[in-house]
Amino acid sequence: MGFDATVLDWMVDHRVDWLTTVFWIVTTLGNTVSMFLLAAVVVVAVLRVGRRADAVVVAGSMLTGWGLMNALKFAFARERPPIPERLVDIASHSFPSGHAMMSMLLATVAIALMLRSPHPWLHRPVLLVLPVVAALLIGFSRIYLGAHWTTDVLAGWVFGALWGLGWIYAVRLISARNPSAER
Repeated sequence: MGFDATVLDWMVDHRVDWLTTVFWIVTTLGNTVSMFLLAAVVVVAVLRVGRRADAVVVAGSMLTGWGLMNALKFAFARERPPIPERLVDIASHSFPSGHAMMSMLLATVAIALMLRSPHPWLHRPVLLVLPVVAALLIGFSRIYLGAHWTTDVLAGWVFGALWGLGWIYAVRLISARNPSAER
């Protein structure tokens, strides 16, 4: 039995009703639609204060990240964990986890925006860690509920963080070469 199957078996053996309910809530709040709604709120907020480059980072990374996630799912075409272990009824492919990827992508760009904020209270370590904790909980909920193999979630977190960092770097590079693009 491989790593993914071992973790899934352990999760199934240790499920309890109250924790299953908690992770159903977490996975519902952490779905791709929720991540896009939250991203849209962030884009509007940073545009209202004139941070156009930051809005481009959030909107661009989320839209292209969604496309990348779907392309990867199509390319790998990995089957999801079996039923009855899988408590989520979903028909798309498993690799990478979209919940994990999109939540970590949003966490990555949110932290970058918080660090660039002129408001010092947003630089507090306890606040900076919250987006990552949320993304980790969202991904873990997918493993617990059997919606994904552990490696699907790990890959989603890695792809999401790297895609977000790539967008942050690219927009900063463009802004440095063209200062008018920063506004």
